[in-house]
Amino acid sequence: MASDMTIQWLVGDLGFKGRIFTWWNGRSEDDCIFKILDRCLGNMELQQTFPSLEVTHLSKIGSDHCSMLLECDIESTPIKKSFRFLTSWVKHSSFKDVVKEKWKADFSANPFVIFNCKLKMLKKTLSSRSRATFEDIFQKIVSLEEVVLVHEKKFEIYPTQMNRERLQKVQAEMIKYLALEEEFWRQKARMTWFKDGDRNTKLFQA
Repeated sequence: MASDMTIQWLVGDLGFKGRIFTWWNGRSEDDCIFKILDRCLGNMELQQTFPSLEVTHLSKIGSDHCSMLLECDIESTPIKKSFRFLTSWVKHSSFKDVVKEKWKADFSANPFVIFNCKLKMLKKTLSSRSRATFEDIFQKIVSLEEVVLVHEKKFEIYPTQMNRERLQKVQAEMIKYLALEEEFWRQKARMTWFKDGDRNTKLFQA
């Protein structure tokens, strides 16, 4: 029994893929220093439960340390989505034009029916455009992540001031898109709380 418990609690490095160094002192030229300071550890039980466990070193965005992504490959049940208005839509340059276009639709019917039809048309258009817009944002983040990693690797090899400025430029671009993504998920989380928070005592207490 003691032997089994020992095996259960033995921890080891889970390995990684991506960038080798996880920390940078923020300097360039001869003062530049890279180190491996961060690791993901797990015991045997964790590794047996998730055999496809994988750790990825992401780019250094807004920090001198790499973010570390731990993927467990858990399958989730598809959820039927209902319509929710997202505040981030308002910030999109074409939002007002889309609303004006759908609201100009002219047809004969009861005023309440017309109002309802216009709302439905607008909802359908916003939902469709939202999928395309946010898929573009998510894809842009993935693309920028690759660009940042390329510039990080180049800077690690040639830590010149010029390479540092190029790296900071693409990092700033990625931070802009990450802010849009954060706003999207913040509202999604708030919606989940409104839906389940007061109905679920366990969630409310937590």
